[in-house]
This record gives sequence, structure tokens and C-alpha cells, in this order.
Amino acid sequence: MQNLFIGKGNLASSPELKILNGRNGEFQVATMRVMFARYSRNKDTNEVEQTGGFWREVEIYGYKAADVAKHLRKGSRVLVIGEEHDYTGTDDAGNDVQVIKIVAEDVALQLTRIEKITFAAPAARQSAPEQDFSEQS
Repeated sequence: MQNLFIGKGNLASSPELKILNGRNGEFQVATMRVMFARYSRNKDTNEVEQTGGFWREVEIYGYKAADVAKHLRKGSRVLVIGEEHDYTGTDDAGNDVQVIKIVAEDVALQLTRIEKITFAAPAARQSAPEQDFSEQS
């Protein structure tokens, strides 16, 4: 990795999954917009409050893209690990603008506001019946 980005943030909307054509055939990409906020404690009230932050476009590729699009929703708290890339484009008025995107190696769901998690059986045992591993007397 050229540069490493690690940040926790919230999704502005549910990730969008696209299938694109590349040199080696089709591939999946999930795109999302994430707010990486900064927090500090207010000296007067002693409460934690947002004191800044920044928005970034985040992209993740391959099978992870499909998983991200399937499981994450607007407002999800995520940990993003990846690399920042900057691009130059033009806005509607024809002015040059710099865009910084994060190409993620991984996007992980943080357990904030999670009520329940259900795990799928391992692929090799999906057709096997569930086993009870509780103690037997």
C-alpha cells in the first residue's frame, strides 16, 4: 500500500453495488459515502460533541463489495482500512476540483447499535444438520 488510511465513520446512505467491465472481465465495486467525524469533550458541559470531521467517497472491490452492499445500511458505523487516492475533475462550472477517494481493502461493521447477529453455517457444513454441543448428563 502506498499510504494507509484507517478510520471509523458512518454511512451517509446504503452502499451502491455496480458490476463493471474491466480488462480481465466483469468485477464488482461497492461505493459509499462515509462521514469520519471528530469528537471532543466540551469543557463547560463535560459532554462529548462533534467538533469536526470530513466526508470521503469509499470504494471496495470483488466479493467484499457484494458483502458490503448486502449487509450495510445508511447510518451503519464502519471501520475502513484502505488507501487514499486523489483525482482531479471538473465541476458543473468547468472549474478544476480535487477529489480524494479511499480504495478500501476492508470495510468492517462496528458493533454500535447492533441488536442481533446471526451467523451462517460454514460452506462445507451448510447441508449438515445443526449439532447441539451442550453438556449431556
